[in-house]
Amino acid sequence: MKREYHRWYSDRLGRDMELLVFGHAGAKVLVFPTRDGRFHEYEDLRLIDALGHKIDAGHLQLYCVDSIVWESLYCDWCHPADRIRRHCAFEDYVLNEVLPLMASKNPHPCTIAHGCSLGAYHAVNIALRHPHLFKKIAAFSGRYDLTLEVDCFRDLFSGHRDDLVYFHSPAQFLANLDCPTRLAALRGMDIILVVGNEDPFLDHNHRFSQLLWAKGIWHALHVWDGRAHRGYDWRRMAPLYV
Repeated sequence: MKREYHRWYSDRLGRDMELLVFGHAGAKVLVFPTRDGRFHEYEDLRLIDALGHKIDAGHLQLYCVDSIVWESLYCDWCHPADRIRRHCAFEDYVLNEVLPLMASKNPHPCTIAHGCSLGAYHAVNIALRHPHLFKKIAAFSGRYDLTLEVDCFRDLFSGHRDDLVYFHSPAQFLANLDCPTRLAALRGMDIILVVGNEDPFLDHNHRFSQLLWAKGIWHALHVWDGRAHRGYDWRRMAPLYV
């Protein structure tokens, strides 16, 4: 399997950023790590192995990006307004540095946004915000409104609300989205959500699914047994849904 390591200084983030590329051809998969994960997490969890047959056959090429969530969404010492601005800078980096790299290396017309846990949020958020850039979403064990307080999971913006928080909360902005062009793009996307029946965000996933249906956006919501929120489960999900 072809494996490439990339590192460069991002002016948008003011720091070096790293990523790994797996494969030589096929649909491009933008992979976001979990909250505690880095750019090598997908490989560490043996999810690359789980998709090895598709990668080797040239059906998929994965781009595993790094995370800055401890500088943004989980940076508790920062004001929430600064957290969301740093998160926006990360999205800017992905859109204007990572996606152009992907396009320069691979002309395949399909780009897939994918992630597990917090990575699922990143995948859904960026693809719903920029549906003209993506053909598919594969989101495992995610929540799509970071202001929710469920179980041991807190509101990541500590009660702060502004336009940036709203427009980076898919379950919020989608409810009021009425742009025909954007809705048409979303309706043309292949969207797959997967969650465990004991996951604290099961009800949230059901409500998000209902919201998608209300907007006429076809998708699939697959509910697995148990919490289904670890590498063992994601290794079984990936070959089925990515």
